[in-house]
Amino acid sequence: MMHFHRYYDVDIVNGPGTRCTLFVAGCEHQCRGCYNQSTWRLDSGAPFTLQHEERLIADLQDSRIPRQGLSLSGGDPLHPHNVPHIRRLVKRVRAECPGKDIWLWTGYQRAELNRAQREVLDYIDVLIDGRFIEAQRDTTLRWRGSRNQIIWDLSKERG
Repeated sequence: MMHFHRYYDVDIVNGPGTRCTLFVAGCEHQCRGCYNQSTWRLDSGAPFTLQHEERLIADLQDSRIPRQGLSLSGGDPLHPHNVPHIRRLVKRVRAECPGKDIWLWTGYQRAELNRAQREVLDYIDVLIDGRFIEAQRDTTLRWRGSRNQIIWDLSKERG
């Protein structure tokens, strides 16, 4: 079972527009200067249950507070333990929440993703990849913490 630390049903910081944001547990990178060290352990936080998933889907579908999409961060959503759970979640969001975009932050570089991790990319719109490097920290960057991190617009690549 995947664990999570925080869920924001209304978020305007982690991606464009108003969003739902889920911070999952588990990160192998353990970057020096990480602002979210409490999420590193896989068993930290609370289990992400079907009830949590149902609420997230309902929030994305809520027309009273329109959300542009879902942001997935952590920890690392592409930690090998999290991949099957994240893949199921993004497939479900794609199927049940048409028109919502999905953004995902990972410490892995796109080129180093394994097959299972790359399968998740088929269901997301934007990938922000790369470890946080304290020496390249830049607070002026939008949606990134350090200059080495790359924003990949996967929806444009797919055409």
